[in-house]
Amino acid sequence: MASRSVVAYILVNVEVGVENDVRDEIIRRFNRAVTEARITYGEYDIVVRVEVDSMKALETIVSSIRAIEGVRRTVTLIAV
Repeated sequence: MASRSVVAYILVNVEVGVENDVRDEIIRRFNRAVTEARITYGEYDIVVRVEVDSMKALETIVSSIRAIEGVRRTVTLIAV
């Protein structure tokens, strides 16, 4: 397996009441890249940790998360 070069945390805001559904959909769609997905309380509803091989792969995941029904917005933090 190739080493992962990009680690990012994606902070997700969702509509009220769909937190579990959105988290489960993110895990289902991106299970190979998602190393953790947690529902949180506070400004963000879900925090997703991903490890991918490239920035292009990260862009694809972020765009796909934004397209999930119930997602209002995301913020992506890239870790070094």
